[in-house]
Amino acid sequence: MENNQPIIVKRVKKTAAGHHGGAWKIAFADFATAMMAFFLVMWLMSSASPEQKKLISGYFKDPIGFSESASPYVIDLGGSPTPSPERTLNPEVQEPIDNERSDNEAEQGAIDPQQAEALAEEVERERLELLLQELQNKVEEDPQLQRFKDQILFEITQDGLRIQIVDAANRPMFDLGSARLQPYFEDILLALVDTIGAVPNKVSISGHTDAKPFAGRGDFGNWELSADRANAARRVLVAGGYDEERVARVVGYASSALFDRAEPLNPINRRIDITVLTKKAQRAIEGEQQGGEPAAPSSVEGAESSTEAGSPDEAALPAQELRQRLNIFEDGVLQFDQPGE
Repeated sequence: MENNQPIIVKRVKKTAAGHHGGAWKIAFADFATAMMAFFLVMWLMSSASPEQKKLISGYFKDPIGFSESASPYVIDLGGSPTPSPERTLNPEVQEPIDNERSDNEAEQGAIDPQQAEALAEEVERERLELLLQELQNKVEEDPQLQRFKDQILFEITQDGLRIQIVDAANRPMFDLGSARLQPYFEDILLALVDTIGAVPNKVSISGHTDAKPFAGRGDFGNWELSADRANAARRVLVAGGYDEERVARVVGYASSALFDRAEPLNPINRRIDITVLTKKAQRAIEGEQQGGEPAAPSSVEGAESSTEAGSPDEAALPAQELRQRLNIFEDGVLQFDQPGE
């Protein structure tokens, strides 16, 4: 009898030892993601301020109250969200936050006026020192001005930066007994006008003579001569592009404020002073104070206390960096009513 039963052969495929598929990789990735999220939350909680923690607590207690906040995030580096009073379901949540915010705003708003004025004067003094250094650099760099650097003097006084252009024995600024400028003096004024005009401060221009009496008309003396010379300097500045509205005062002192009191006839006593005024000195000249009451007359040249600038212990800035920092002069100029000339 013939056996027709089929023969079945089973072959078992053996896999490599230790291989169980890739499901464990997915599980490990989920675990690593969860741990990263956990440590991120812990870091945020440790770096959050008490106010931010209150906001977070308020968000989970009442999400609707935060729906109209300034930022869609509970913690935002650009600003924290604030509750919406008309939408919140839990008004108690916002009360401690608003109280704390109002206290902080009250503390920030309480500024001592004297402290603010002192800070403004400090900033303005720094501006004038920068202007002084820029003018000194200009005199050193300009060959035309370098020839007359012994006749151009700078100092910072309590009323501002004073620029004095003085006579020399063999190099007067004006014709003898006249207000007609010498050409070189015009060149000095025109070379300085751009730097002086870079600041919003107003200027005061004053003329001075020596003690020698003026030999001429009986009704014309050193007082009239010094005033005419100061006004002639003003005309040159205006012709060079300086804004005439920023001239606060033009005055003649004759020989009442000598530079060299020991030698009243010294040529250095014949000079033109251009003072870049501080705001305080400007208000005093224009008869204004912050309270709106008239101030007592103030003489820029009469100030006895002055500070010599450019001392050796002060580090000088490079010219390029200095000119970049001079941009701080481009701020708002205080507006004052111009007195009649």
